[in-house]
Amino acid sequence: MAFSDIIPDLRAKLPQLRGRLLPNEPLAPLTWFRVGGPAQALFMPEDENDLAYCLANLPPDIPVTVIGLGSNLIVRDGGVPGVVIRLGRGFSEVAVEGDRIRAGAAVPDARVARAAQEAGLAGLAFLRGIPGAIGGALRMNGGAYGRETKDALIEARGIDRFGKIRVLSNSDMRFSYRHCSAPDDIIFTAALFQGAPGDPVAIAAEMEKITESREATQPVKSRTGGSTFKNPPGQKAWQLIDAVGCRGLVVGDAQVSELHCNFLINRGNASAADIEALGEAVRERVQARSGVTLEWEIKRIGVAG
Repeated sequence: MAFSDIIPDLRAKLPQLRGRLLPNEPLAPLTWFRVGGPAQALFMPEDENDLAYCLANLPPDIPVTVIGLGSNLIVRDGGVPGVVIRLGRGFSEVAVEGDRIRAGAAVPDARVARAAQEAGLAGLAFLRGIPGAIGGALRMNGGAYGRETKDALIEARGIDRFGKIRVLSNSDMRFSYRHCSAPDDIIFTAALFQGAPGDPVAIAAEMEKITESREATQPVKSRTGGSTFKNPPGQKAWQLIDAVGCRGLVVGDAQVSELHCNFLINRGNASAADIEALGEAVRERVQARSGVTLEWEIKRIGVAG
């Protein structure tokens, strides 16, 4: 599917834009599942000022969607209308500030964990277990191995739909399990994390343990999207899925992982519709058997093919 080309009109309305602006750009290569249609317009801002200029001058009737590293994302087969924003090099700096770490929203979580380890800062090793970037960790209160983003964040910086820079404290974010209540229109650009003095060797060992655990229990080398469903209160999503016989379940070329049944995988030729239908089939079986309604953790965007 191809959208109408809105790039000439956008360039006329935003003549000072400096970042790349591409029409009908395929999004599948930018996601871990490797599925989905194009962005009507893909914008990769040069820096924070470029992003602010874009948002301040973009017509309000044009929808804006943000994607990160694509690790926790299904792009539907019809693609994403409007402007899709993907942060890149201008948002990829990491700086140690005493016992704190400042990181751009495009920085992979694992890279922040490594920077903290090299600086002898404990408390951020858990980021090694989150397969995404800092922007996604902020929006979803990403967590792993006993800690969540809320446990380490001091403040987040972002830009709202009007192009205004916003700085939110930890309490402003109003974190809950795999969720923050910051306004949906804010695009996070950076975060400041608190660490604590620690032994680099011990921190490295902790990170290695996390890496080994992930590789042993999760299909990290497959085309997957990470944990599919949130854990219901007091329960484990994978146990509920396993109990209704969904381990290995297939729809099209999408499959519930045999290794960890809260992971869906693309066996090679799955469509986004296959993956989403498989997830819905799992939800239906779990709800029918246990009465528990699983909530999607993976973000789904765009329109059906």
